[in-house]
Amino acid sequence: MKLKIDPKLGSAAEAALEPYVAKLYTTPGLRIMAIVELKQDDKNSPAPDSEAGLWVKARIASVEVARPEQEDTIREAQRALFLQRTATGTLTEDGQVELAEQTLALTGGMLHAIEAARLTASMKHWGAYIRRVNRTEQLTMTELRHELDTVAQGLTEALDHARDDEVDGEAGI
Repeated sequence: MKLKIDPKLGSAAEAALEPYVAKLYTTPGLRIMAIVELKQDDKNSPAPDSEAGLWVKARIASVEVARPEQEDTIREAQRALFLQRTATGTLTEDGQVELAEQTLALTGGMLHAIEAARLTASMKHWGAYIRRVNRTEQLTMTELRHELDTVAQGLTEALDHARDDEVDGEAGI
């Protein structure tokens, strides 16, 4: 599937960018931090026997440009979103996530970023596990319950909930 960006801006986006046009024109390589909203504008629906690839066209619906004193905050948000999207790690034998070196480097040592990356890597692991189990044909109820218990235990360990906090199979408050 291919993404196409419509060059025609929404009126709100155009109005937000208007004050920066001259500066963009006169300053080679200028970068401007902004928050952008994309809107699905069009898509193709090829016939089943067609060789045409799928594509979707998005349009920039709105843009808010950061003032110079806000740029670091926007960059930090961008780094956090990138970290969340790309976090990887390995599940150890005791159910803990060991983050990949590249992921740790992206956290900059910030505890909240490390925890977000650890949880993201764990959710990716358990999501893949569930998809593998789901592809298994003809599971018995006992096998299915076992797999669900395994996932529940793994998710609980990812959140570091002590088993003592559980009441009747549900996490205590």
